[in-house]
Amino acid sequence: TGLLLLGVVVAALFVGGTVGRAQDAIDAAAAATLDDAGFSISRVHLTGNGRTPAESIVAALGFKPGQPIFGADIRTARLRLEQLPWVADADVRRRYPDDVSVRIVEKLPFALWQADDGKLWVVERDGGLITTDGIEQFRGLPLLAGDGGSVAADIVDAVAQHRAIAARIRAYQRVSDRRWNLVLDDGVVVKLPEMAWPKELDALEHLIIDKGILERDVIEIDLRSPTQYFFVLRNGEKKNETRGNAA
Repeated sequence: TGLLLLGVVVAALFVGGTVGRAQDAIDAAAAATLDDAGFSISRVHLTGNGRTPAESIVAALGFKPGQPIFGADIRTARLRLEQLPWVADADVRRRYPDDVSVRIVEKLPFALWQADDGKLWVVERDGGLITTDGIEQFRGLPLLAGDGGSVAADIVDAVAQHRAIAARIRAYQRVSDRRWNLVLDDGVVVKLPEMAWPKELDALEHLIIDKGILERDVIEIDLRSPTQYFFVLRNGEKKNETRGNAA
């Protein structure tokens, strides 16, 4: 009977808000004590944020000036930071008595990728999307088209080793998620095979440097045949040459 009466009394206190008000008072007193002792957040130190605005980081942290440092939810703050477009990794630490240290590792822009809707994205080396904002400052990056952003790094690196091609490249176009077309100056399209494309980059370099193929009136160079070069001229005429012969 005594336990039952005690339960009724406690329930009445909760319903009446007495216990809740008492807990609020305790929390407020604890916060005031911590504040008096200097254990409230007064500074946030940021490092590593080159492209992420400081105000975006502070907003994502969710900490308020004067908040007790012991009550700061470090794990949740880190997860929110990693949702920011440029943030690859984040480390959030308390530095007693009143500092929070935030170290940001940002994503590295590798290329621009044109989506099916025509929108341009800054993407990482593995094809991961970063942002559609501020595209103009990234116009010098390789331009990718088609569903191949995640496998573009190899061909972009390979083209960079062929100076004549690299000087004329405008875009990399993924075809049916199997092979690549290179779009060069003046809209010339170079069709590469699915498997042996590294060897064909050597062939294309030879055609550009030794045969002056881009100085001729071609709009398409097809390198998919192991025995023939195929060309389409601007007037629609088609030509083919046996490999090893002059183009």
